[in-house]
Amino acid sequence: GALRGSPEADPSTPALLRLSDTLLAHYRRGVRPVRDWRTTTTVAIDVMVYAILSVDEKNQVLTTYIWYRQHWTDEFLQWDPAHFDNITQISLPAESIWVPDILINEFVDVGKSPDVPYVYVRHHGEVQNLKPIQVVTACSLDIYNFPFDVQNCSLTFTSWLHNIHDINLSLWRQPELVKFDRSVFMNQGEWELLYVLSHFQEFSVKSSDSYAEMKFYVVIRRRPLFYTINLLLPSIFLMVMDIVGFYLPPNSGERVSFKITLLLGYSVFLIIVSDTLPATAVGTPLIGIYFVVCMALLVISLTETIFIVRLVHKQDLQPHVPSWVKHLLLERATALLCIWDRKKFSQSRTRSSDISRHVENNDSTAKLNHYGSEDPREREVAGGTRPTPASATPAEGSLLIHSILHEITTIRQFLEKRDEFRDVAREWLQVGYVLDVLLFRAYLVAVLAYTITLGTLWSVWQYA
Repeated sequence: GALRGSPEADPSTPALLRLSDTLLAHYRRGVRPVRDWRTTTTVAIDVMVYAILSVDEKNQVLTTYIWYRQHWTDEFLQWDPAHFDNITQISLPAESIWVPDILINEFVDVGKSPDVPYVYVRHHGEVQNLKPIQVVTACSLDIYNFPFDVQNCSLTFTSWLHNIHDINLSLWRQPELVKFDRSVFMNQGEWELLYVLSHFQEFSVKSSDSYAEMKFYVVIRRRPLFYTINLLLPSIFLMVMDIVGFYLPPNSGERVSFKITLLLGYSVFLIIVSDTLPATAVGTPLIGIYFVVCMALLVISLTETIFIVRLVHKQDLQPHVPSWVKHLLLERATALLCIWDRKKFSQSRTRSSDISRHVENNDSTAKLNHYGSEDPREREVAGGTRPTPASATPAEGSLLIHSILHEITTIRQFLEKRDEFRDVAREWLQVGYVLDVLLFRAYLVAVLAYTITLGTLWSVWQYA
């Protein structure tokens, strides 16, 4: 009768004070508010995600800010509104009434939540406890798909002490309304809220009493634009410049210095972005593997360049190109790579052979003419007879002509040898050119296949 109010009370006392004094006069906050102990107290809960504050991949911790709501029926907080100036609800101190001991299992730290000291009580005994909570919870974060990753973290609400016969849980709203509710979410940060799934289940520990728990799965997705601009695009630009560097002539040393500069630039780039990549002890994100593979491709490109430059330099010390190398590279590979100037070096080799045979024929003819036109008086000189001054002039002229022919033959042999060295150099240069084109196209195919594979994976993850 006291809970229903007394119409004979002092009318000068405000209705709120009379109602508050009446409700809390004989209230016992340490006892579950049911008249029959067999009655189960059902607590309906609701969660609205307000903001994603931080995601710590290294420590596997998620910090969110939520609006938490719960209501239950307190059988000791009921009154007749007609006896209290038609008051249907009143706010009471939360510390003065019984509040269910519902906690979040994933709590790892005390958040900086504002203190809301009051709860709303309606005349039929329904108590509404509405409060914002900063939740610092443990979450298994999968960063393999970074920066196109989607994280699924759970918030498990359960009574820490009371079993399901004393406190049961239910949803305040329908699961469909909870799933796509973004009415209060602040979506200007790095993370985007996709949906919130709800699931009720019972669990027991070592065949003890069953406990009720309500799980809310917060599914969030990272916005990748910042990381795409600051991580992927610079790496792609450096790889494109590495491919363009193959158009430098292979017989010049500029390509080696250019490739080394690119490799050093990429190393500095990795040092700069190392703090941006998430680090965990469990796994490595795919983008880290992507950077390592790009570095390996740059090293392979530099190695190929050094090999080609070594091949086309110091040709004077090299023998002729082996016939099987000519057949594979200068005939088969050129046809496969659509290189149509592969016959020009064989023509130069033919001209060189013709010059050599022509010089040898002239040398033999000169020697025969020299010995066939030898004067008899020269033989007398050889026999010991001293020639006269008048007969010495033709012999000296013949020796002079012989010496000139010998010098000319030597010059021709030198020119022939030099032309032969040049032909060898041209042959090795052509081999290096064809091999460079072949390795460049193989390298280009590898880079394109690698890029297409990663692009496809990231596209699937982004729009899945």
